[in-house]
Amino acid sequence: MGDADPGLFGPDSVTWQLHADPVMWVAGIRALYLQALHPRAVRGVVQNSDFRRDAWGRLLRTASFVGATTYGTTAAAEKAGARIRGIHRRLGATDPGTGQRYGVDDPGLLLWVHCAEIDSYLQVARRSGYPLTDAQADAYVDEQRQAARLVGLDPAGVPAGREQLARYFEAVRPELAATPESAEVTGFLKAPPVPWPLLPVRLAVWSAVARTARAALPPWAHELYGWPMPAQARADRRLRTAGRLLRAVPDRLRWQLPPGHILGAVARLGPESRPSVRRLPHPQAHGAGGVMP
Repeated sequence: MGDADPGLFGPDSVTWQLHADPVMWVAGIRALYLQALHPRAVRGVVQNSDFRRDAWGRLLRTASFVGATTYGTTAAAEKAGARIRGIHRRLGATDPGTGQRYGVDDPGLLLWVHCAEIDSYLQVARRSGYPLTDAQADAYVDEQRQAARLVGLDPAGVPAGREQLARYFEAVRPELAATPESAEVTGFLKAPPVPWPLLPVRLAVWSAVARTARAALPPWAHELYGWPMPAQARADRRLRTAGRLLRAVPDRLRWQLPPGHILGAVARLGPESRPSVRRLPHPQAHGAGGVMP
């Protein structure tokens, strides 16, 4: 590998390999279902964007941000983070019950969004057959504190391993609830509007992906939504099937899709930087996964 900038994570990280896996699209939808259970967080989305008409754009922008911060240069990642922080600083939301105004860059809300994403990426990947050891999973959570810093969080206060992540969800659960705003989000995820020529694709592909992502939610999330609890074994089978189907598409075809962050990284760093499960690092297990106050 040459002297080109490897970015924030680099080819020797768990993040570099994991984020190239196509099951991350399922994980991203699972994260949206989960994030919508935080009333203050989902209110910020609904009150500040017309996600009903631009939901696809929102999903693609999120995917592009993850791609740029994972595979872009350090400067590109920092620029993407600065842009997100700038947008968040300008936005706020109002609690309809109390009239309280709050910023969407509230650290508690940013932490919720971050943890819901990282938990979703990790859970969906592992349950779909991606071969991560516990130590690699802990390393991934630790690495993602860099992504948390980009959106405005202090990495010292962000979970650094699976145990800390689990403790965070235990602590935050009393704040969570299904609300009218979360119903709007889940309604969109169940049947997003598409041009009529694409309706068969939505019925054939999106519905299956969304059901798989929804089944992957933790039991307490199903309980909050008031949904029937799916059998874990059945949900795992759905995830493994999705993983096999998505991974059957050759990398060279998947990576051609815009915006092409992975191909850009490989062109910058050389063919040996291609993401692969064979390149997963082998970190030592580190107990509770760091220290977080």
